[in-house]
Amino acid sequence: MPATYRGAPRLTSAAPRTWPPPHDLLVQGESLDVMRTFASGIFELVYADPPFGTGRDQVRRTVKARSAPDGRPGFGGRPYALETVGETRYSDDIADYPAFIGPRIEEMRRLLSSTGTLYLHLDWRQSHRTKLLLDEVFGEECFLNEIVWAYDFGGRSTRRWPAKHDTILVYVKDPSRYHFDAAAVDREPYMAPGLVGPEKAARGKLPTDVWWHTIVPTNGHEKTGYPTQKPEGIVRRMVSASTRPGGWCLDPFAGSGTLGAVARSLGRPFVMIDQNPEAIRVAASRVGATSTRRRSATAVA
Repeated sequence: MPATYRGAPRLTSAAPRTWPPPHDLLVQGESLDVMRTFASGIFELVYADPPFGTGRDQVRRTVKARSAPDGRPGFGGRPYALETVGETRYSDDIADYPAFIGPRIEEMRRLLSSTGTLYLHLDWRQSHRTKLLLDEVFGEECFLNEIVWAYDFGGRSTRRWPAKHDTILVYVKDPSRYHFDAAAVDREPYMAPGLVGPEKAARGKLPTDVWWHTIVPTNGHEKTGYPTQKPEGIVRRMVSASTRPGGWCLDPFAGSGTLGAVARSLGRPFVMIDQNPEAIRVAASRVGATSTRRRSATAVA
C-alpha cells in the first residue's frame, strides 16, 4: 500500500472526488447520505455497529473519586464520594427499526467489493428482524455466519437469564469469491486442553462462531468513555480474517472509532462516518484525524 495512505486521517464532511483518496477518512454526516456519495464496490469490509433501538438515550459518565467525610468507606477505611466530571450521550430511540436499517443495508451491499464481507453488530432487540432484511437484500446464499459475542459484565437480572451477548450477522457479496483468511486470526486457548494433547494445546484453536471476549475494561488503555464502545479484540478478528493488507474498510457508525484504530494497526485504510459531533471528536482524537476544508458531497469516480 502506498506510504501516503499512512498519513493522519482527514476529518471532512464529504466523500473524496477520486478513489482511492490519499488518506484515511473520518466523515461527519448522516450515514445513509454519505454512503450514497460513494461509488459501488470499493470496500473489502464493512463493519457496522448501528444504534440498537433500545428506546432510550445511551449515556456514559466519567467520574472521579474525591475525599468526603460523609461518603462511603473506601481503601483503608477513608470515606470518599464519586463526582461526575463528564458525560457522553446519544439517542437510541428508533421507532421503526426496519425502515431505518433497511436502506443502509442496501447501501452497504452496494459498496462492498466482489470479495467483500459485511459484519453487522446488533443485540437481541433487532437481530431477528434484521436478518430477514439481510436475507432479502443479500440473498440467503450470501449468509456466512451468526457470531455470538459473549461477555460477563454489566447488570444482573434475577427475573430472567441475564442477557450477556451481542449478535454479529456476517454476509458476503459473492459466496463464491469472498476473502477469508483463517490463518490470519489469533488463536485462543482450548477450554479443555487436556483433551487435545500438549502440541495442540500450545498452538491453541481457531475461534468458533461464539466469541468469549471481555468488554472494554474500565481502566484499560482502549477506554474512551464513549457509550457502547466495542473492544478492539473482536473487531481485529473481523478485519484480520476478511481483508487483505491495503483493503479498504468502512464503518458507517463510527462511534468511538474502534474500526479505525484496528485498521490502522493492521495496515488497512479506512473510512468512518458518524453524525454525532461527540463521536467525531472521540474518534478523531483516537486515530489522530486532522481537519480539511469542507465541501459539498460529490460521488467518487
